[in-house]
Amino acid sequence: MKVGCAAYSFRQYLTNGEMSLEGFLQKAVEMDVDGVELTAYYFQSTDNDYLYTLKRQCYLRGLQISAAAVGNRFTDADAGERAEQIQYVKDWVDVSVKLGAPCLRVFAGGTPEGHTEAEARQWIIDGLKECAEYAATHGVLLALENHGGITSTADQVIDLITSVDSEWVRVNLDTGNFRQSPYGSLARIAPYAVTAHAKTEIPKEGGGKEEADFSKIAGILNEQGYRGYLSIEYEAAEDAMTAVPRFVETLKSVV
Repeated sequence: MKVGCAAYSFRQYLTNGEMSLEGFLQKAVEMDVDGVELTAYYFQSTDNDYLYTLKRQCYLRGLQISAAAVGNRFTDADAGERAEQIQYVKDWVDVSVKLGAPCLRVFAGGTPEGHTEAEARQWIIDGLKECAEYAATHGVLLALENHGGITSTADQVIDLITSVDSEWVRVNLDTGNFRQSPYGSLARIAPYAVTAHAKTEIPKEGGGKEEADFSKIAGILNEQGYRGYLSIEYEAAEDAMTAVPRFVETLKSVV
């Protein structure tokens, strides 16, 4: 396995302007990670000049762009809005190709008010199928994250993946997002994982959070032959500038 870092970990600094994506790349070098996940929210532009500059800077720094990440939803009640979201994902497939990112993290969405989960589930399946057809022609994997809503449980995630039935749609395993039987749920979706978000904390069965056991999580992934990224997505209270470099060392000790 490889250790990476998602730009989202430094969202406070990327949002307030204290850090640019270029600055994040330099921070990644200082932390000595293998790769970076570049989140759509922090791109100054998607013009070719900007994308190719980021790609060049990553290469010169010895960083792989492990994935791009987009914040989408396939469950808007309005058909026109759903079509726009599908196009948005396709546009970011194009961005991923230009960056040289082999994978694009996507979301599913929740059930909108006045509609059933069955309706929302079908919208997600339809959206993922259409995006997968496009992604397949561009060589980009779509990684569906377990991110609440209709991906709150392992059963829901597996149902969506198997229903879409595309080798181009797999899972971004997020270690901190399952609230029911967290470690057991991670073990169940691990066979579908092509990338993973590593969080310092994991939900406790009785509520609240506790420190995640990454020796256990690494063992779960190793059992499935997973050789991809543990990409840090830091969300805890301590300042990312001090917490993330320390977490890098923790992950390196177990992979």
